[in-house]
Amino acid sequence: MSKVLFVYAKGGPPLGYALSRVAARSAVHLLALSSLPPTVAASADRICASVLCPAESERRDLVSLIVSRAQAVGADAVVTFSEYAVVAVAEACEKLGLAGAGGNCALARDKRMMRRTWQEQGISQPRFRPVATAQDLHEAAAALRFPLLLKAAWSAGSTAHRTLRSAEDVPAAWERAREVMAESAQLGYAELHVADAGADFLVEEIVPGTATGWFDQEGWGDYVSVEGVVVNGDFRPVCLSGRMPTVEPFTERAGITPAALPDDAQRRIVTLAREAVDALGLQNCGTHTEIKLGADGQMWVIETAARFGGAMTVPQIEEVFGLDLIGMLTDHLLGRPVSWPAEVRTPQEAHGAAGSLVVLAVDGAGEAWPDQRVWDFPTVRDAVPLSAGSHLSVVAENSLPDGAPVPVYDPAAGANTMAALCLLSATAPETVIHDFRNLVDALPRVLPTAGPTTEVRA
Repeated sequence: MSKVLFVYAKGGPPLGYALSRVAARSAVHLLALSSLPPTVAASADRICASVLCPAESERRDLVSLIVSRAQAVGADAVVTFSEYAVVAVAEACEKLGLAGAGGNCALARDKRMMRRTWQEQGISQPRFRPVATAQDLHEAAAALRFPLLLKAAWSAGSTAHRTLRSAEDVPAAWERAREVMAESAQLGYAELHVADAGADFLVEEIVPGTATGWFDQEGWGDYVSVEGVVVNGDFRPVCLSGRMPTVEPFTERAGITPAALPDDAQRRIVTLAREAVDALGLQNCGTHTEIKLGADGQMWVIETAARFGGAMTVPQIEEVFGLDLIGMLTDHLLGRPVSWPAEVRTPQEAHGAAGSLVVLAVDGAGEAWPDQRVWDFPTVRDAVPLSAGSHLSVVAENSLPDGAPVPVYDPAAGANTMAALCLLSATAPETVIHDFRNLVDALPRVLPTAGPTTEVRA
């Protein structure tokens, strides 16, 4: 039987979901670089042929650790679905002679190198400057046009994003962004392979995005993502995911599959995504490419990744298009034939729609809730009406337990302040938007008020 080494770290699709898809194709040996979620820890020994949680000292040379573990279990493939481990796994696969993202993987991880590569290729993107010091940021702010967005080069989940509207914002933005990267590292949301990656930043012009002219329905955000895969260097787009508008500065609130776009718009977006992915020279990996939409058909590539979209993006694709991307990629890495979609899937080919909502303590206009509330999914499920045919569930692995206080939203911390992740199945993408807007409006009313004696219920 084939053997796969699964390198787990925080981020990516829920571990329980990903493990089950890989285990259906092969014996799985789990190398856990982050603590296993409680919802998975109890069953990991049953699902996996082995589970190894290395000591901190063993992780200092992460590539060597992955190589030695792969050799010890006789792995035929090595996979990861975490942003924070993709570079290390790609380098390990190169050393092992196994199929992987390839030697250019870092170009899809370090936003500075990514943007430089696209700049050299003339690919449409916001103007930017890499920054490593407060002085660099002052100089970049003088060269670029406000408003600007400061972001960490190795971050994910919109953490450490700070908006600069004038030169006066530079000192505070620089200090807070660095603080958030340090806080994220303590939470386990940090690059695992590159030393001092939290000190690397870039700043970019905020381009004027709009959903008007792209979507027929209100409530959509002004950017989309192209989900796909690279197979032996060939980019294969799978589908487009839409978004609700982000929360200040650019924290994602919800992802919807599929994006309700006309065919011509979808084709144009995929063409730009193909240019962006091809420029990075990836070999064998999932891809997730974010594209900002502007007036009169303008588009800008924001970033791409050498892994599938995080949160519930992959489960949503399986639900509405019947494509098990994790299983398919596992088969491909094991050298088995896989029938990848010949063309990007359209909304007309979808069976219903699905969306995932990040629960943040802000209303539909992005304003903070007037008081602190307690997360309680049964209350939400019973109190918030949904459209006919819609079903709401909670992703326990990515959510606080019922009874936990909802964190106060911190714009700089982004998704680090989420309380829960909810999944909605519906008849159409427009229905997902409608139900999520109602849900966001209802949460600060229906959730219990937090008190001084609030306790977390197991």
